[in-house]
Amino acid sequence: MIACYTDKLSVSPGERFALYASVDNGPCRLEIARVGANRDTVYVKDNIEIGNHPTPPNADRDGCGWPVALIVEVGDWKSGYYDIALTDSAGETAHHFVCVKARAKARAVLALATNTLHAYNWWSGANAYCDVTSLMTGKLKMPDAMARGIGRLSALRPFTQMLLAPPDDVPRLVNARKRGFREKSWAGENLDWSRAHRVSPYDAAAGFLNRWENAFVRWAEGEGIAFDYLTDRDLDSDASVLDGYECVFLVGHSEYWSGPERDVIEAFVDRGGKLAIFSGNTAFWKVRWDGDTMVCHKWAGESAEHVAPKDATHLWSHPIFARPEAEITGLSFIYGGYHRLGLCAARGVGGYTVYRNKHWALEACDLFYGDIIGDAIPLIGYENDGCLFEFDVDGLPAPLPGLGVPKNLEIIAFTPAAFAEPADNPYRPLIPPEQLGVVAQIAYGSDNAAAQARVTRGHAVMASFKRGKGEVFNGGTTEWAHGLAAGDSFVTQITRNVVKRFLP
Repeated sequence: MIACYTDKLSVSPGERFALYASVDNGPCRLEIARVGANRDTVYVKDNIEIGNHPTPPNADRDGCGWPVALIVEVGDWKSGYYDIALTDSAGETAHHFVCVKARAKARAVLALATNTLHAYNWWSGANAYCDVTSLMTGKLKMPDAMARGIGRLSALRPFTQMLLAPPDDVPRLVNARKRGFREKSWAGENLDWSRAHRVSPYDAAAGFLNRWENAFVRWAEGEGIAFDYLTDRDLDSDASVLDGYECVFLVGHSEYWSGPERDVIEAFVDRGGKLAIFSGNTAFWKVRWDGDTMVCHKWAGESAEHVAPKDATHLWSHPIFARPEAEITGLSFIYGGYHRLGLCAARGVGGYTVYRNKHWALEACDLFYGDIIGDAIPLIGYENDGCLFEFDVDGLPAPLPGLGVPKNLEIIAFTPAAFAEPADNPYRPLIPPEQLGVVAQIAYGSDNAAAQARVTRGHAVMASFKRGKGEVFNGGTTEWAHGLAAGDSFVTQITRNVVKRFLP
């Protein structure tokens, strides 16, 4: 075994962080490198003596409690994501990371989706979704394993390595092609690869390396776009952390937000900040931090603990909070869903159909009404956010009220998505089941069969709106960064237009 973690995920130049580790084959070599358009090594130390330390019971909830292996002082390192690679004498490597904040602020900041990473991390057993170890070893079937997901997740433990540092050839969590006639459904770009690497159902939904944020950073640095880095927890712990910034980027899968984090982002936009969301399933779940533990009871949030509503955890759209996420994002996963995954829009086009081609985000894109963009990537896949809408007298989509969707939302493009696989699925279900009754009650005021069926009919939506003195653009899909990585001309130009408007 070789595994490691740090006492914090976010540091500033001049600060120190502790590395905790356990290995069978010492001594070890430590390399720390900033990962952007290139990999730039900033720290190397050899011959680190580290012992083998037991993993205590319930380390997923309570942390590992290992002794400090090394204290690292952060030099004058550029703001960014820093990969920590610890290699033992047998050549095995364990990865962790730290986010380095900036001394002098740039105009924009990328908020790393670290809460999502904690929610999916199943090192030592379970995550917020499932007892993954029991599932992967065959001790429990999916429904029973999901019933044993945990609501308290320690940050003082390693991350599972396929989640944090997958190989360069890791496939996307999307079906690259449409399902054929009477073909069994599937989930993932390369099932043979996933089986060979023993990938769990939760290993592809978070993380930086070789995933969405990494792809966005490569593109942005290639474009000469300068920005700093923060973590979700930075937004939670410092109400002034966004002071001085003009634009916040959210990329990939920013699914879990705490109350203080949301307060900071909303205040930022209201006073004139710009929020560029190149993400899907954004701000879906409400969490809170209790010391070094992230509390996330998900569907059990109403019964798992007795706390004030401001401290409770559940869907942000739950009436107990009266703060549906669409108030700040413009869209909701409840009105969106999956695309090209299992039987959710399995034969979907994989791209957006353009309706409002005169919108500022489509300037110089050579796009016209009815054009489809991103279908070859596919741009629409995995998780997507949407809204209810109708067609106005001009034949353009206009938002309908519901769960905080702003009246002034401008819908640019959309395509069908499905919140869940159909109840009469003739194939083995592949997407872990959501509690449709709860969602239907929240969205439509009823949990009957008709309301649940209505929930499954959604749309991925690209949109923008103004809020307070600020403005929000929402690409509506987790896969936006893959459009940039593929060099798609339309996705690239739209992203440039957003950056140009938000960072003039």
